[in-house]
Amino acid sequence: MGKPLSPDNDYINFFTEVKERIRRSQYEALKAVNKELIQLYWDIGRMIVDKQQELGWGKSVVEQLSKDIQEEYPAIQGFSGRNLWNMRFFYSEIQQNKKLQPLVAEISWTKNILILTKCKDPLEREFYMLHVRKFGWTKDVLIHQIENKTYEKYLMNQTNFDQTLPEKYKHQAKLAVKDHYTFDFLELAEEHSKYLPAPEVIAERLAIVKDLFEDEG
Repeated sequence: MGKPLSPDNDYINFFTEVKERIRRSQYEALKAVNKELIQLYWDIGRMIVDKQQELGWGKSVVEQLSKDIQEEYPAIQGFSGRNLWNMRFFYSEIQQNKKLQPLVAEISWTKNILILTKCKDPLEREFYMLHVRKFGWTKDVLIHQIENKTYEKYLMNQTNFDQTLPEKYKHQAKLAVKDHYTFDFLELAEEHSKYLPAPEVIAERLAIVKDLFEDEG
């Protein structure tokens, strides 16, 4: 029989390594889910634009589509009329800028829409997307940075992020993609938004949701 474990440095280091491995796995799973969600919203936005142009549909199609989706998938949030308009806006804005296209999948939906609605200059949009990705800004931090005109200050060499960003925000990459839309998309209960479920659970539910939408195609 092995001797009882004592909380010595060897075990503490071992436990720290295991925790870090779990965090990395959670982060990779969350990134994959976010990427799929952003792609789904892009596709729906594109489909709305294409059908309106092709068939001359007006605004009512968005409200009707929202109603039908929510009736078909009552457990999945994120398909309100307002958010469908956001998808259309998202596609219309991003498809014009190839530099932004790879960035949008690396930050959450809420932060994408926030940046696109509050910032009109493409370089300013790129700036905030890059910094959300790098520093894992929360929604509130992002709003503060935009309202504080951080981009303009950066252009005037008044801001050095590595020196000025509080330490608690420097290693929060997970927050760049964490969003209530992500958990709603996977039909996860609200309590899971604090404690991310196991990667295999995320992968299983993501596959189910993807199959649902592919079946409709």
